[in-house]
Amino acid sequence: MIAIDSNYLMDLARAKSHEHRNVLAQTVSDLFTDGGTTLSDRERALMFDILHRVVRDAEFSVRRGISRKLAAQPDAPRDLMRDLANDEIEVAYPILVRCKVLQDIDLIEVVRNRTLEHQLAVAVRSDLSSRVSEALVETGDQRVIRELLKNQDACLSRATLAYLVEESKRMDSFQEPILHRRDLEPDLAKRMFLWVSAALRQHILTHFELDPETIDDLLEEAAQLDLATPGEPQVAADSCADLATTLVESGMATPEFLLQTLRDGEVPLFRALFGRLTQLRPRLVSRILFDPGGEGLAIACKFIGLDKPSFASLFTISRNARAKQAAANKQDLRKVLNFYDRTTASAATKVVRHWRRDENYLSAIADIELSP
Repeated sequence: MIAIDSNYLMDLARAKSHEHRNVLAQTVSDLFTDGGTTLSDRERALMFDILHRVVRDAEFSVRRGISRKLAAQPDAPRDLMRDLANDEIEVAYPILVRCKVLQDIDLIEVVRNRTLEHQLAVAVRSDLSSRVSEALVETGDQRVIRELLKNQDACLSRATLAYLVEESKRMDSFQEPILHRRDLEPDLAKRMFLWVSAALRQHILTHFELDPETIDDLLEEAAQLDLATPGEPQVAADSCADLATTLVESGMATPEFLLQTLRDGEVPLFRALFGRLTQLRPRLVSRILFDPGGEGLAIACKFIGLDKPSFASLFTISRNARAKQAAANKQDLRKVLNFYDRTTASAATKVVRHWRRDENYLSAIADIELSP
């Protein structure tokens, strides 16, 4: 048990040397962590006041030791904890991660004014409020945001999470931690499937109880919203199917006609024509036509005999209508044209026949036999 020698502490306090300040800070901090020492409220207040006065002048190793000892103290003075939280990261880390005395405003000040390491320490803190989480997101640093998303104890407002879902279109590193969050609502999960990889799509289906039919419905709806021209009259589905049959049987469903239909925003008629030519179900047609990768579209076009220039135009029109950046379009076009070139007509026929029996087009694409 450490005995409190008031005269000894006073002598240390009066001394101005760096060495004496270190000894004083170390001695006082030991009083709070020694199990056999019982301090009255007045004594604790006095000890904390001494620490607050001398801690800034103490050596780094002493400040670090004090931080580790006091981080979990529920009655530590807020001013002292705030000073330690703004110290070098080795000193600040235990305070930022564990200290419950700090308030939101203190943490937000650290996030806005201290280093990346300080921000990362705050991001892993348990029971983060939505205000502090928002400040972390406002840093714009991918590493900080990713750590925040991985912190299941952090509270994220719906608006903040919705923003991060939108950001995950261009920030692939956000996608997986977002999908693992317990507070991700089903409607936000639905919004993500359009741009996540096949593996993460499977994660959505597995963890959010969305059946494939729901996903297909959403794809079809998204395609209509993205590609339909405002103000254009919508033709009823049955009428589109009848018209498509007539056009195909009369030989009018040429590549030029298909492209012009899409350019004009006649998406229902375009889907009906494409479905009639491929003999695939409407939902699967929508899924193939507007899947971000374009491999399914390449296979279907190869099957119906659409030449490479026509396929390239069709792919470009559909992607430009979705307001993708031109640079991204060129990169995607090069990739999908390479896939088109490597796909044989016989392989495309085999896959389309598979689709007619089973709508799991991702696995069919994975198993496709490409030309050498």
